[in-house]
Amino acid sequence: MPYIALYFSVAAPFALVDAIWLKLMGQRFYFATLGEIVRAEPNPWPALIFYLIYPLGLITFAVIPAHNVESSGRAALLGLLFGFFTYATYDLTNQAILRNWTTTLSVVDIVWGALLGAGSAYCGYLAAQRLLS
Repeated sequence: MPYIALYFSVAAPFALVDAIWLKLMGQRFYFATLGEIVRAEPNPWPALIFYLIYPLGLITFAVIPAHNVESSGRAALLGLLFGFFTYATYDLTNQAILRNWTTTLSVVDIVWGALLGAGSAYCGYLAAQRLLS
């Protein structure tokens, strides 16, 4: 049961903060840059799967290792690195194959992913300190 609570302590801030980001930046940045390759109506299933599995990566590669050494800074750093590398993989692959994908879009999204990973892992670390100790 504590691991379910831990999962939600990472998944909730991750999804909520990312939803706010996408609401604020979606039309004016992402959609404006990507143009005609953006769907008129998003397909919710890939997004749902992403939001379900990404927190598991943060827990595995950032929260639990940081909890094991009792370091909130390590949680934030590992979350930042996890976010950086995963978002870089996505963005740079898209930039390599999609005509409309720009360097600015890649840089902004990679920085966003790194910050979001750091913050979500930090939230998970705080919860792990209470739930798993």
